[in-house]
Amino acid sequence: ISYSLETLFPQGGKDVFGIDRRSGEIRLKNDLDFEDVSLYRMQVDATDHGNPPLSGHCKVVVEVLDVND
Repeated sequence: ISYSLETLFPQGGKDVFGIDRRSGEIRLKNDLDFEDVSLYRMQVDATDHGNPPLSGHCKVVVEVLDVND
């Protein structure tokens, strides 16, 4: 199975999150800042290598909390 990540909101979210194409693990590539963006919406697509290939997807929502307040 191969995984891919599409950021739905905001568009700049691709610079913040990355996905391991083999395991599907989502990791941060940059720091999060509540004052900049407090919510990210992403879609994870999973595709197998069958013939024909089958795919599925799910929505991942990340809410950033402001721990300084």
